[in-house]
Amino acid sequence: MWAEEEADLLLAEGRDADGTERMLARREAGEPLEQVLGWAQFLGLRIGVAPGVFVPRRRTELLARRAIALCPEAGCAVDLCCGTGAIGAALLAACPGIRLYAADLDPAAVAVARRNLPGATVLQGDLTDPLPTSLRGRVDVLAANVPYVPTGELRLLPPEARAWEPPGTLDGGADGLDLLRRVAVAASGWRAPGGSVLSEVAAHQLDAAAAAFAAAGLQVVAERDDDLEAIVVQGRRRAEDALLSR
Repeated sequence: MWAEEEADLLLAEGRDADGTERMLARREAGEPLEQVLGWAQFLGLRIGVAPGVFVPRRRTELLARRAIALCPEAGCAVDLCCGTGAIGAALLAACPGIRLYAADLDPAAVAVARRNLPGATVLQGDLTDPLPTSLRGRVDVLAANVPYVPTGELRLLPPEARAWEPPGTLDGGADGLDLLRRVAVAASGWRAPGGSVLSEVAAHQLDAAAAAFAAAGLQVVAERDDDLEAIVVQGRRRAEDALLSR
């Protein structure tokens, strides 16, 4: 976004001259524009954000679109590592008849997600731990936008991310796939027959991510969006694929 466009947004959102000056000062100090504004644009929606909470990225719109395409009418979807709940909000906007559950380890993120996801169940806890046991075997789409930046590459991130977003929302371990491997294993107990687990990865991680899904007994399909510079991996049971194709 050009500086002139940012300035226009800040001027539009400032309630008065003093408020605008405070917002400009925050932005000049390096705080992400979305946190200063209090919202981020995501699939045509305004998603509320807050200082110290991961800002949803445009590239994650591919993950949201795949989740929308795969979730049946009146189905059940889970948004893991939900952050602000952007993926869940996109699902609810496109598929208002679904049952949506979202979860995040960070209480600040959970508070924001609850504001963004009225009518959904938003839980605090590690990955699938807080999900109610009644969901086992009933989840049609499990979307997990897990942290996937390798620890050694965190220093290469833009200053906005390094200084203003919690490290736990970025750090994916040595190769960036620690959380993805855990999700691949955990998802098996929650998926409905024919259900899918989805996650976002970087291009250089695709082979390792596919291997992690395969190790959990999942067949992998990958989708790429060059405009968004995004890659999504989808996993589903091999045997179920064969049965569903009959």
